[in-house]
Amino acid sequence: MPLPTRVRLIDVGPRDGLQNEKQPVPAAIKIELVHRLQDAGLREIEVTSFVSPKWVPQMGDNAEVMHGIRRREGVRYSVLTPNMKGFEAAIAAPRAEWPDEIVVFGAASEAFSQKNINCSIAESIERFAPVVEAARAKGIAVRGAMSCTVGCPYEGDIAPEKVKYLAGLMRGIGVARVDVADTIGVGTPRKVQAALEATLAHFAVDEVSGHFHDTYGQALSNTLAALELGVWNHQSSVAGLGGCPYAKGATGNVATEDVVYMLHGMGIDTGIDLDALIDTGVFISQALGREPNSRASKAIRTKRAG
Repeated sequence: MPLPTRVRLIDVGPRDGLQNEKQPVPAAIKIELVHRLQDAGLREIEVTSFVSPKWVPQMGDNAEVMHGIRRREGVRYSVLTPNMKGFEAAIAAPRAEWPDEIVVFGAASEAFSQKNINCSIAESIERFAPVVEAARAKGIAVRGAMSCTVGCPYEGDIAPEKVKYLAGLMRGIGVARVDVADTIGVGTPRKVQAALEATLAHFAVDEVSGHFHDTYGQALSNTLAALELGVWNHQSSVAGLGGCPYAKGATGNVATEDVVYMLHGMGIDTGIDLDALIDTGVFISQALGREPNSRASKAIRTKRAG
């Protein structure tokens, strides 16, 4: 199969990237991050999460952030809504501030599901069914995040059949598209392809995205492996922000800068200005008091300074 000529990147930095940061990040910084990402050419941005601030204090300013962002035509803004309470909070504001898409989540690992949200995979999907139905009734798109599709910190390797089972449940409740996430970053190309192929039994290739963490330095290899199957939607995080609190030692999402550098080097269009993206990664990293976790960023900034 020929490689895609175009890739759409979903930057999850403002939500998945920042949610586990211990230091509070002001809403103004989060809003500015979204603006800089869309200025750099991102057309899909995961903005925030409507969860209990008791569990995720960093996302307690969700309504303020959604109110503050300057919407741009052609950009899709998504939010995580883990239950009906979260969904209702996401649409409590005027319609102009509603998300374009909500995200529900499930794990391909029973042990991870129990540890993460205290219920079985099947029970988690039952909880999400009314959320999906309510969102679709309001004309809001629904994406399903499928975690631990390759490996689990509790179960080890995850069989493709488990991924296929979860994808089928997601399709069954009306989820429009899904993310195949290597949550703890243990995947290698063939394993990732097996997880994607299992998902493609229920979803078309246009409805599937890759979400790879770089714990073992495999995220770019796994992205290329997904491209070989025709998967052209991918998730990444500016400056490599984020991690997984349930997986000891799991590092952040693959850096958007590194993915864009690779894709542009392969002649694949992203619509993203790499220099502007690098500056965006520097902006949020400075706000957090550290360097961007992106090799392409470091190399290009060193070259600039030279």
